[in-house]
Amino acid sequence: MSILRKEIWQQFCAQTGSSYVEGGFARNDKIEATHGPWTVTLDTYVVSTGKSAVIFTRMRAPYVNPDGFRFTVFQNSIFTEIAKWFGMQDIEVGYPEFDHAYVIKGNDEQKLRRLFSNENIRRLISAQPNIYFSVKDDDAKLWGKNFPDGVDELYFKVVGVIKDIERLKLLYDLFAETLDELCRMGSAYEQSAGITL
Repeated sequence: MSILRKEIWQQFCAQTGSSYVEGGFARNDKIEATHGPWTVTLDTYVVSTGKSAVIFTRMRAPYVNPDGFRFTVFQNSIFTEIAKWFGMQDIEVGYPEFDHAYVIKGNDEQKLRRLFSNENIRRLISAQPNIYFSVKDDDAKLWGKNFPDGVDELYFKVVGVIKDIERLKLLYDLFAETLDELCRMGSAYEQSAGITL
């Protein structure tokens, strides 16, 4: 981990009351923040592309998902316009600027509209210069094991390393607001998922 990234992430921890966890063998440094009963984890990972490697920043928060509601949100682009022409799902949630800027996918249109009727969630998504924000289902692997039944993961990823404290704070706020809204909708329980990432 670069010294600059480590210093910035440690400053973020100091300002938010989060914990900075030093990495070790085969594990990167990470930040663990809490919101209510949930643990929100920020770290980086590397994907090899053959001759080079791409680093990603990700934020994750496992939670109990009683109704299996899932969604994905990412920026609209020329490539997504082509994909939509070939039938890719893009649900409109009733906010024209937001609908135009993002591709929204999910398994329950009514719940998608309710989730994104939350003005703070839309504002916090729009505050990110680039975003891939989703609920990953419990088929996700955790160190070779499946998540427990009924536990899914609120998930964000972006290419590169986020070294902007304000951006990190807004991202954490997005997770907190989304988890709270999922609880109000009956799509999350306000309890620990019992998983350490």
